[in-house]
Amino acid sequence: MRALAAMPAALVAQIFTPQQQELLGALVDIDLSRPVPDLAAAADAELRDVEVLLTGWGSPMVDAAALARMPRLRAVVHTAGTVRFVVSDAVWEQGDVVVTSATEANAVPVAEYTLAQILLAGKRTLQQEAAYRRQRQRAGTAAAAHAVRRSMPRVGAFGAVVGLIGASRIGCLVAEHLQRFDLEVLISDPYVDAQQIEQLGATKVELPELFSRSDVVSLHAPDVPSTRGMVSAELLALMQNGTTFINTARPALVDEDALRAECVSGRIAAVLDVHEDLSPDDALWEAPTVSITPHIAGSQGNELHRMGEAALEEVRRLSAGEPPRWPVDRAARGTSA
Repeated sequence: MRALAAMPAALVAQIFTPQQQELLGALVDIDLSRPVPDLAAAADAELRDVEVLLTGWGSPMVDAAALARMPRLRAVVHTAGTVRFVVSDAVWEQGDVVVTSATEANAVPVAEYTLAQILLAGKRTLQQEAAYRRQRQRAGTAAAAHAVRRSMPRVGAFGAVVGLIGASRIGCLVAEHLQRFDLEVLISDPYVDAQQIEQLGATKVELPELFSRSDVVSLHAPDVPSTRGMVSAELLALMQNGTTFINTARPALVDEDALRAECVSGRIAAVLDVHEDLSPDDALWEAPTVSITPHIAGSQGNELHRMGEAALEEVRRLSAGEPPRWPVDRAARGTSA
């Protein structure tokens, strides 16, 4: 079975360990030393026998022109999450090309990062660190300790309420992780019924209730037209003083002006792993109870090899005539990333 890596040259070694490359070479006829970053520039002879296309971040779009030059194509095995920027409508319309994604593998580190931030938020870590840096001494007196408790109600994770927006792959993984802790979990997702959410150890609620009751709100919805701007000023205003908003999803889902106002005032804290481009003088940089990171929750370093392992499993299944493990559901494209 002929396979081709249609991705930037540097990505091959980032995704696949030498051992994984060796295993891949034993399954299919592929030359990983010569990836093709531009299908349009590839020779016809290089494409006409390709049955499996391996793609990843920065891969070219598989459009109608590319499909016409790959008449034997059976599968697009994507080594990253969303296939939106790689698989065109032409692939779906053709109907006989299997598309798989490593979204499940990439969800693992995001869920782990989110879990860590939720537990830290329960301790009101951002607020307490900011106060400690400002005072540069512990709140040693009873009056000082009382003032801290008054400004940060419900400190601690025991019995805290965590609200998850979206029962996506990541949202479900986070909910599963949280089952080990003494927490109440709320989930809001219009496409998942209450019984499914109960199986995750959580309770289905609407967004206003989630925002008003939660000590920590974590966003896990996809960036699709129906979700853009869903975290509105009105919803953010429902959050209790001292609570925390976490965004590891996409910035387009949030009214960033409203979030900025809430955070800069100090009324709520925020962990922003995704955000719109911030100017150097944006007030969020200096907000003491805001953590801003450069999109580090997803797979990095050796975590990328988990996505390589997922792609390797899909190729193994294809070569054995087995169904894919993580196929992309064409019908769900409008409600998933």
